[in-house]
Amino acid sequence: MSRGAVPMRSSLRSRDSSSTSTGIDPRERVKDCCRKLVAFMCTQVGVGGLVVGYAIVGAFGFVTIETTLIEQPEKGCERDTIRMEYADELWFSTASNQSVNVFNRTAFYVVSNNILRRYQENITNSVRQKENCSDLEPVNIWTFPAALMFCLSVFTMIGYGSLVPKTPWGKGATVIYAVLGIPLYVLYFLNMGSVLAQTFKWLYTRLHECTGQRKPGQRITVPSTACLWVIFGYILAGSIMFAEWEQWDYLDSAYFCVTSLCKIGMGDLVPGWSQGNQITQDNQTKLIINFVYLLLGMGLIAMCYNLMKEDVYVKARELKEQLNQAMDAAHYKMVMCCKSESVD
Repeated sequence: MSRGAVPMRSSLRSRDSSSTSTGIDPRERVKDCCRKLVAFMCTQVGVGGLVVGYAIVGAFGFVTIETTLIEQPEKGCERDTIRMEYADELWFSTASNQSVNVFNRTAFYVVSNNILRRYQENITNSVRQKENCSDLEPVNIWTFPAALMFCLSVFTMIGYGSLVPKTPWGKGATVIYAVLGIPLYVLYFLNMGSVLAQTFKWLYTRLHECTGQRKPGQRITVPSTACLWVIFGYILAGSIMFAEWEQWDYLDSAYFCVTSLCKIGMGDLVPGWSQGNQITQDNQTKLIINFVYLLLGMGLIAMCYNLMKEDVYVKARELKEQLNQAMDAAHYKMVMCCKSESVD
């Protein structure tokens, strides 16, 4: 019985040795590929592609949800109905009512002001509900570029509010999308800021070497003024571009660029939404370019943050060294003065 077990064990060992000699275990290959994929996704290129891909997938998802899962399309505009009802009430309560003397200004004002105050409250509630009064179907409102901008405003925490989900599924998806997307955006902000800072610092160093201003062994740091000029130039270019597209004045255009890049997101001015909810075919390209402008602009802000942080650190260390030298000099003078007085 033992003699029969020996050849069986030897055959199993030979199979194991042959399987290991022929190649790597497929499970190890899968694990190795997963490790390489995760490592690549943590790089600057991988994180940038992951953010863009996340926005594209989210745009397709929200377009599908808001155009196919909407319970019932909104027809008509409640604000028009409210206006007509209160116009009729104003007529019947003042001009056609014999109890109100239209020549009595005080009585007319009392009745009409009460009606107009109720009209104002109702129309304000209608605006707060973001009612669709453009007679457009959801498929015309939730286009892919518009959904792409919506996704960008969600995970970058800008939150314009010009386009919002109406369905319960869309609102729930927005919550999940924001919870998963915000950490991804923070990772993009850190990685993109690092790679852009290294690139800009390399260019700035080469510029110093070409002009002969760099001394041997000198550490080159990008000054904060250069970072501010980069941000100013980027905002200026965006202001001119959006002002020409949307027929805004330059102050409004600069106001939009600053509030968007600072992630304030007022939402009163958004390219492609100048005519309310009416997104024309010409505005689709504007929304895509706006997406690229904001995503690249936030990377530049991260770059300037890293460079300015390094510049402040270097200046603070230099200031500390100067203070130490000043303290040492003052201490030396005090010691010398004490010695001279003791000698006298």
